[in-house]
Amino acid sequence: MTQQMNEQKVVRPATKVVVVLREDLEAPLAANAGAVLGLALGGRLENSVAADGKDAGGGVHAGLNPHPVPTLAASGQELRTLKAEADARGVTVVGFNEVARRSRDYVSYLDALAGTEPEAVEYVGLALYGPRGDVNKITRRLPLLR
Repeated sequence: MTQQMNEQKVVRPATKVVVVLREDLEAPLAANAGAVLGLALGGRLENSVAADGKDAGGGVHAGLNPHPVPTLAASGQELRTLKAEADARGVTVVGFNEVARRSRDYVSYLDALAGTEPEAVEYVGLALYGPRGDVNKITRRLPLLR
């Protein structure tokens, strides 16, 4: 039976999730940006959390996102370009920007964002979700975050 399971063809999901963080972020800021982006994207997706699992002792472990999530690096200008490409292709994109990062609460963020011209929005990171081919075309040249 195990041999039969190993011989079954694995089908790639039709969709893909990618997080792209600004390459110059220090580790604590990158971790925060990744968490913010993951929560924001997950809140927009149906079935973004898989079923809970049990360990051998019966302990329950909360379900996780079933998609692998590569985390890539890009410059600030590349993030702006990626955002525009994702918007043009209809890929779901969540951006985390410096206005949000520097705000103490969400109301302050919304107030500050309302006074920020679009060309002045500096992205800290993006989370993309969409058809695998489109997400790959947008992100294919980017390196993994190190």
